[in-house]
Amino acid sequence: MNKKEIKPFLDEKVELYNRPDFIEEDPIQIPHKFSKKEDIEIAGFLASTIAWGQRKTILANATKMMEFMEWQPYQFLKENETNDFFYDGFVHRTFNSIDFQFFLGGLKEVYSKHGGLEKSFSHGKNNFERISNFQHLFFNLDSTAPPQKSRKHVSNPTKNSACKRLNMYLRWMVRKDKKGVDFGIWKEIKMSDLMLPLDVHTGNTSRKLGLLKRKQNDWKTVTEITDQLRKFNPEDPCKYDFALFGLGVVEKF
Repeated sequence: MNKKEIKPFLDEKVELYNRPDFIEEDPIQIPHKFSKKEDIEIAGFLASTIAWGQRKTILANATKMMEFMEWQPYQFLKENETNDFFYDGFVHRTFNSIDFQFFLGGLKEVYSKHGGLEKSFSHGKNNFERISNFQHLFFNLDSTAPPQKSRKHVSNPTKNSACKRLNMYLRWMVRKDKKGVDFGIWKEIKMSDLMLPLDVHTGNTSRKLGLLKRKQNDWKTVTEITDQLRKFNPEDPCKYDFALFGLGVVEKF
């Protein structure tokens, strides 16, 4: 496939995969169960945090999180204290009840003292700075000291992490179109600033298409592939996440 053929090919795949059917087997279905902005944000943040491994397991454990919060995440955080956030026996791979308790306590303070998740993710001139600033804020809150093990569950681009789950979360919150998948409820970050949620599937598909030369999946690679995708659509480069992911996961491209 030559370079002139790649953009129309990917545009076609975006139309195929960026539709409500996508939600059924994706972690984004968890925040789609809510209508209130704060509930969507909190549910999305927690679901994206554990979004690695088998998708059925991710969905099952994210659902357990919501059940623990009685399907009212924002109200649950407001009305309860840190001691009430311990979910005995919860585990998703290396994310367990201790991490979950810390995350809920951290989210409570993010909303009570820092203006909420949108505000907390909006400090910086690009998403490299925004994510690294959020990571610093989240692990330096006043009310709760983070367990050392919990730090690995919020990636940091300053350590050259690809930050796949955080970039995915930002796509969910920021991207706005008429397809009904992403929410587009955040206004302080532009769609054009979004970075591709790079994983094994999107990375391998990008390399097979000749869009990506770098072999490892890290922040430098995220920058390389997103810069390529901006040439196809400067205002909405991350719409191609649907195409690259669908080609890799569904079509085994």
